[in-house]
Amino acid sequence: MRKLYVRLAQVFAVLVLATLAVTTDVGTAQGDAEASAKLKDANGQDAGTVEIVAVREKLFVIARITLAGQTASSFHGFHIHAVGVCDPDAVDATGARAPFSTAGPHLGTAAGQTHANHDGDLPSLLVNGDGTATLVAQTDRAMLDEILDADGSAIIVHAGPDNFANIPARYSAAGVPGPDAATLATGDSGGRVACGVVQ
Repeated sequence: MRKLYVRLAQVFAVLVLATLAVTTDVGTAQGDAEASAKLKDANGQDAGTVEIVAVREKLFVIARITLAGQTASSFHGFHIHAVGVCDPDAVDATGARAPFSTAGPHLGTAAGQTHANHDGDLPSLLVNGDGTATLVAQTDRAMLDEILDADGSAIIVHAGPDNFANIPARYSAAGVPGPDAATLATGDSGGRVACGVVQ
């Protein structure tokens, strides 16, 4: 048992040092640009914050998320979407409520990209049973000028896990092998449960 505690302490120390290294790198780079988003869920409750910091032609994305109603740990799709509008009362083409559909598709879709190659695709969030999640990711797919363009961008947390369109050709739907159009658009991560406009 003592060996287990020692090993856990070692892992914790490595994680602390890694976090400090990222924080130092982000905080000391010259000429950094920053943006952030405050997320809310469809009921208007605070759902966390996301900071985006440009460092040496890459973006650090630092997310601290809290989802209400979470009862067990689960993965959630996490993306930058192409439009900076978070309307919880938005409706789809059929008139059904579709919270945050106003944020549009994933950033980069207009360039003809498919999931998981969108500029706005990020690693999934592993949300704990108490609703909390922390994620630090680095990406060179998007820059701040794309995120902060004329129509803005939004951070979206989805209801379900993201399969990143990883559907091998041995699987098929309606006789067609591989991922279908919906999977190539979203990774089948479902509805949008939290949204924040990047500013």
